[in-house]
Amino acid sequence: MNDSFKLFEVIGNPAFSEHTLGTEGDTHTVPPVLSQTRGLIGQNCDSGLSSPLPSDSFKYLSWRDLEEHDVRGNQLRCPRVREGPSEEELFFRGEEHTLKKRKEVTETEKWQKKLQENWENCAELNLSFQDLGDLYQVENFNNILRRLIRVEKLWLVDNSLTDLSAIRLPRCKELNVSKNHFTSFKQLPKIPQIQHLSLAENNIMTLSGISALRHTPLESLILKRNPCEFQENYRQLVFSSLPNLKTLDGVPQMPEDCSPPEINFLSKMCTIL
Repeated sequence: MNDSFKLFEVIGNPAFSEHTLGTEGDTHTVPPVLSQTRGLIGQNCDSGLSSPLPSDSFKYLSWRDLEEHDVRGNQLRCPRVREGPSEEELFFRGEEHTLKKRKEVTETEKWQKKLQENWENCAELNLSFQDLGDLYQVENFNNILRRLIRVEKLWLVDNSLTDLSAIRLPRCKELNVSKNHFTSFKQLPKIPQIQHLSLAENNIMTLSGISALRHTPLESLILKRNPCEFQENYRQLVFSSLPNLKTLDGVPQMPEDCSPPEINFLSKMCTIL
């Protein structure tokens, strides 16, 4: 991948499939696991250790460059946006060979690696739980979103997102942005083809701006655990604003949701008894 933008995905360790429990009378053999001292220890049925995850052998891995591969960005299930080691870190780690290769990369090679990321042809992508803790991650995360011109299903859960209004997802039909920091519908990306939208556990105060979704084919909307959920006539207001909506917060449209909300002119008055 691009040296300034690297992704890592653990897709399992094939070696584990070669270690199975023997038949009755045979010696029990199970996958070796890494100890806390990075050594291999044998695991048996009486060891008290739980079965390791397929990614167990990678848990002490800090960074590796994968060269001469044909893996494309749209083939990754849950890519992570991370910055590689700095030149100073590579030097102190005694990896000058990596530093030399990095400096020898031409502009043509950089462009070819960018094409290999292939985000433009990605149809389904999970970029949740990115832990966007520095500027590098935020910038490259947004760069990926701008390139998702053909994505149809996108998950961006728990990324501390506040504003994606500058992003356009022209083909997105399913978007999950739960557990972020949105405060208004106006901060959502442009999603003209959206059918299923989850905004659970954000901080959307009112239904102001929801009309921006009125001309979309939106059928399912989740607004659970947002302050706007406690607004008077909440369900009636949402369904009246979104004519194509069929389900709100996992509950299908009810007959009482179809009636127009009553306008209470005294609702803003304070009554003291």
